[in-house]
Amino acid sequence: MRLAAAAILYFPSARPQQAKATPVAAETLQSMLAVQIRAQGFTCDKPLGALRDAKRSRPDRGGWALKCSNARYRIRRAPEMAVKVELAQRPT
Repeated sequence: MRLAAAAILYFPSARPQQAKATPVAAETLQSMLAVQIRAQGFTCDKPLGALRDAKRSRPDRGGWALKCSNARYRIRRAPEMAVKVELAQRPT
């Protein structure tokens, strides 16, 4: 047993290799907004894009337009509160 411990101390390459972290895809704004509206019961099959809505934005509340494959939503976010969601348009 002492020989094995000594081998690890003197030969660092003899140590078992640690598992390397696998890179995770960065979460995009549209996917984050889609998760928030799905949590409130709205459907967003595939988020396609999100744009900041300057007319509906305030210094303490962000306004966003989210385009999904099945609908478009207007979203208002405030810190520490649930998002407010309006259905803007359903595709025909």
